[in-house]
Amino acid sequence: MTEPTRHIPVLGQEAVELLAPRDGGVYVDATFGAGGYSRLILAVPGSRVIGIDRDRTAIAGGFDLVDRSAGRLTLVEDRFSHLAEVCAAQGAGLVDGVVMDVGVSSMQLDQSERGFSFRLDGPLDMRMGQSGPSAADVIAVASEAELANIIYIFGEERHSRAVARAIVAARAAAPIVTTRALADIVGKVVHAKPGEIHPATRTFQGVRIFVNAELDELHLALSAAERVLKPGGRLAVVSFHSLEDRIVKNFFNARGKTGGGSRHLPERDQAAPSFTILTKRPITAGSAELASNPRARSAKLRAGERSAAPAHAGDELPAWPTLDAVMGRR
Repeated sequence: MTEPTRHIPVLGQEAVELLAPRDGGVYVDATFGAGGYSRLILAVPGSRVIGIDRDRTAIAGGFDLVDRSAGRLTLVEDRFSHLAEVCAAQGAGLVDGVVMDVGVSSMQLDQSERGFSFRLDGPLDMRMGQSGPSAADVIAVASEAELANIIYIFGEERHSRAVARAIVAARAAAPIVTTRALADIVGKVVHAKPGEIHPATRTFQGVRIFVNAELDELHLALSAAERVLKPGGRLAVVSFHSLEDRIVKNFFNARGKTGGGSRHLPERDQAAPSFTILTKRPITAGSAELASNPRARSAKLRAGERSAAPAHAGDELPAWPTLDAVMGRR
């Protein structure tokens, strides 16, 4: 299958090389986006891809690639945490590889009407899917303490309390419904020096992650990938900030351990390693990719190969703020 390249995914070549697609293999592009990873996999004759994305716009944008793939690409609108159920519904209970590109896509950031970027004025939405509360809804009803927690935990913003106070004071005067309005509020209490990131960067990240439950989704998607991969199948994950990378690193480390035990978990009771770690250190973008795509500067790629051992028990989700808890009582 040949076609002009429309989108070059971050660390795409490296991720697909680690995935090692082959003729007859079935692969999951768990975060389809603009289809960059899928295109690279489909370049291997005889490979099949199941693409998943919760963003209906991304799915619609991939229809042309579906047509060009001659039946080798199937697109499904769903959360990537549901990838095991999606694979089963497509008749692929076990697959040969899974690739994930975690977080917001360039396509979403560049569309002002989606409300992801503080650099483009638009409605304060931030939803990756088509339903549920928007960022504006959360900003309107969350308490000052809840806002501070959301911005601190998910945005790693050390001025989170000041930001939360400023939001509560501003919304008392008028609803906060645009990205520019929120960015301006944050900019009054968070001051960046020349060369530093935009003052609103961490607040927008925190609210976006919270609205889309992104870290919970990642935890669940990693466990789902572990369950659907065949022995010898591979998982490659590209993440873009420390919270995501820490989850991926801990996942592989916990499932790649061999023996050792501890006083809490004797060696004889430790689950057999379900992955062989393929990246002892994360792979990062080279100078050529950074020159063409500055957004790659924070990207980290980690990968592992599935063993024949049973999947480990799913990890408990951390006890951090959830959308249901904040919005559910309203």
